[in-house]
Amino acid sequence: MPSSFRPRTSPDGGDVDPAAASDVDGPQGADAFHARPDASALFRRHAAHVARVATRLLGRDAEVEDVVQDVFLIAFRGLGALRDPAATKAWLTKVAVRVSTRRLRWRRVRRLLGLESHAGYEDLPDPSLSSEEQVVVSRIYALLDRLPVVDRVAWTLRRVDHNPAEVVATLCHCSLATAKRRIARVDEAIRQELGHA
Repeated sequence: MPSSFRPRTSPDGGDVDPAAASDVDGPQGADAFHARPDASALFRRHAAHVARVATRLLGRDAEVEDVVQDVFLIAFRGLGALRDPAATKAWLTKVAVRVSTRRLRWRRVRRLLGLESHAGYEDLPDPSLSSEEQVVVSRIYALLDRLPVVDRVAWTLRRVDHNPAEVVATLCHCSLATAKRRIARVDEAIRQELGHA
């Protein structure tokens, strides 16, 4: 994970006021932020995990840093109310999925408006993959861009991040049957895209 991931600061160099950050889950306001004196340790411990989730969902590195910072702005506000510290990683995963989903939806709007054209997936594949495998991965992510965001997120959480279907359903806030349908739709689309129908 890039070492440049740091909590956002205000123009005067101070920390961003957590009360001004957008919320996903958890209590609002600066009190929750200050209830977590170990915010830096929390960031160091979990930033790589959040970045990994975001990278897999987004399919490109360029937006990951913004997602990580947004997730931790939310986390610094909400984790003070988390009763079970052992649930921190799972909660951060949930926030990362929501923030990434919003970004994917916004990306789609930008593409429809002609404000975004180059996907940039050629830089994403693991360098340990063969050149042929890298081409396949790039094609799959390009296909995912054309599919409904909810299907893309469910499929990525299951097939790329290797979560059980039950966990995918929880992260996507849908029933298990709905999660399975979304995953199956993408499986079929990929089979057709790669000529294996």
